[in-house]
Amino acid sequence: MKLWKIGWMLAVVGVVVAGCPTREPDDTCAQDSDCAASQRCEVATGQCVAMTDGGMDGGDTGEVDGGTDGGTDGGMNGGVDGGTDGGADGGASCVDASDCLASEFCDPTSKVCVPKCTTDTDCGEGHTCDTATGQCEEKVVDRNLSCTNDSNCLEAEICHPTAKVCVRTCASSADCPDSAKACDLLSASDTRKVCKCSTDSLCNLDRDTPDLVCSNQDKVCAPRCTEDVDCAAGRICETSTGQCQAWGGTGAPCTGEGQSTCDYGTHFCGTNQCTPLSAPTCANYENFANKDYLGTTGPILYNARLVGVVTDSAYCGSTTPKRVKIALSAYNNRPFPTTRSGLGGFFFVRVDGTMVDATGLMLSASGNYTVSGDNQERAELIVNLCYPSTSTSVSTGFFFTNGNFLCYQATF
Repeated sequence: MKLWKIGWMLAVVGVVVAGCPTREPDDTCAQDSDCAASQRCEVATGQCVAMTDGGMDGGDTGEVDGGTDGGTDGGMNGGVDGGTDGGADGGASCVDASDCLASEFCDPTSKVCVPKCTTDTDCGEGHTCDTATGQCEEKVVDRNLSCTNDSNCLEAEICHPTAKVCVRTCASSADCPDSAKACDLLSASDTRKVCKCSTDSLCNLDRDTPDLVCSNQDKVCAPRCTEDVDCAAGRICETSTGQCQAWGGTGAPCTGEGQSTCDYGTHFCGTNQCTPLSAPTCANYENFANKDYLGTTGPILYNARLVGVVTDSAYCGSTTPKRVKIALSAYNNRPFPTTRSGLGGFFFVRVDGTMVDATGLMLSASGNYTVSGDNQERAELIVNLCYPSTSTSVSTGFFFTNGNFLCYQATF
């Protein structure tokens, strides 16, 4: 072909090509794969935008502060070295866990997504993995578990409503620590599930001091009690076991009556078991203003019974002729006096809270004061109270100085 013809044809093609409109690159997207390698898809606008240092690929090379390797090192290793404070470099920014992948959590300090831990080995020295949250936490070997409400406890824990200790919530036993491996209902009336224990020794796993017990009442690890004030309301301390027991519960086996081998000032031996003393709930106690007179070191009243009711105007007078005889049982850590005249510090408390010397309510006749026991450690005291002839019930309260308060109510 002639050269001039070839030149003419190329010129025509050039004109045609130059005259066709050019197509702009399509920068719309629905996902990251719709964008160039150096871009990501901003779903909110549907536009491809340039990666930033905070992006998941970490910038230009993927190997610096946040690339595949940098993100892993900055995330998990940061958690390993510093608990929940680690992993500030490399993760996507976040406000809460919903901004992160399922395998990540939103670090509350740095506000970036950090890989979750799965075992203690993912965390550094002095830290443990909270598998419920995937966060590395500082190991507190002898942490105090006592609480009054949920705010006193860690995330994924609640304050047990009766034991008043922090307990882990769970969906299965896999969520529970080795110290309390059973995941069970909180109670018969509460369907929340918590981690429950089986033995004292497991409760003290990894603790420097074995100061926890597996509560008989709630099956959760709780501090060992030494006195009643260590226990929640409505419970008293069985010091021989360190257990907080409910009022009216039973404890160790015993023989005889009174104190026997039971804890002084909190229990008595009844039906061959150490039984907590009854809690005072009568109006006599509620209205009594001198509760500082009470304690657990003085003579202890552990039982009361109605002996009889008679009309006795000579003793009681015509206005309140009904004489009600009540027998009280007490034990002491030293011998009771052999006669009523040597007895002191024994009081009757009326419904209005006023107190009366109860030794004056004991008749001098034989049988109204009896001492027994090898060391004269037990006594039975019969008091006489006067009421109107129309009375069909009584509410009474009694105590020894530095002893317990005993409520006794009778209907006749």
